[in-house]
Amino acid sequence: MEKQTVTIYDVAREAHVSMATVSRVVNGNNNVREKTRNKVLSVIQKLNYHPNAVARGLASKKTTTVGVIIPDVSNVYFAELARGIDDIAAMYSYNIILANSDGNQDKELKVFNNLMSKQVDGIVFMGKDVTPQLRTAFQHANVPLVLAGTISKQQIEPSVNIDYHGAIAEAVTSLVRSGCHEIGLVCGSLDYSINADYRLTGFKAGLAANQLTFDDNYVYQTDESYRSGYQLAPKLIDQGLKSVIVSDDELAAGILNGLTDAGVSVPNDFQILTGNDTKLTEIVRPQLSSIVQPLYDIGAVSMRLLTKFMDRDNVAQINVVLPHRIVNRDSTK
Repeated sequence: MEKQTVTIYDVAREAHVSMATVSRVVNGNNNVREKTRNKVLSVIQKLNYHPNAVARGLASKKTTTVGVIIPDVSNVYFAELARGIDDIAAMYSYNIILANSDGNQDKELKVFNNLMSKQVDGIVFMGKDVTPQLRTAFQHANVPLVLAGTISKQQIEPSVNIDYHGAIAEAVTSLVRSGCHEIGLVCGSLDYSINADYRLTGFKAGLAANQLTFDDNYVYQTDESYRSGYQLAPKLIDQGLKSVIVSDDELAAGILNGLTDAGVSVPNDFQILTGNDTKLTEIVRPQLSSIVQPLYDIGAVSMRLLTKFMDRDNVAQINVVLPHRIVNRDSTK
């Protein structure tokens, strides 16, 4: 037997009230007598009525739905950010549509357009960079958008990040204090602004501040995967490096295991300082020293910022920079 959908009309008829009264009860409007409210709530429970979010959205011109674009749902870094986004969304009664882009520029645009077709009220974007095509799509969209843990070179879009330039410079100094003078940088593609304009420049600044010479041969571009890190380990040994700063924890775990399997002792013979401080840093052995990013907070603040834009509140600071620090564990001396 086909299941019949219970409508607001059914509730109103059963409770002997108007549909407007049912709507006020459902939406928490105080302009309803307590006796009437209790009667309506009793009928809602009896009929197992669930308000139609689509219909409510058409009436209010809001769907109370937010799209979240994530490059890799399996990456712990982005998963931590997404958790912060989801918690704040729930606090402000927004639903989340999570869309995976695979870090692919063409798919990012497709996913964005797909979310727009679902009439979302706003979008949180996480990715490697903002392409010109994607920026054009953002600008033509009629909903607010916030970048979370994502650097845009022009910094046009509202965003929440840490000071990646300063964090890498501090990481260099931390390794120098641990006795390192041959330091490498392992990151993602330098085609991405976060790597070329923030991490690399921070690396150079850190070296200069410690009277060390920059060497292009000590900068390694990867796809930031575990496998790439593992395969890179022998090359780091061959080039005589004694330490590296790594942009991603999964990448750093690959380097750590590659060095260990090659008989190199970490931290006695080689030191590693990674960049995200996800739970991976404490799972591996030795535990990884890291730049500590407030990952949950980056996601939470991004979502809170988006709610302000969606409510048309005045926002004094659209590019939020949260504090970071460095924690030394067992992969550095």
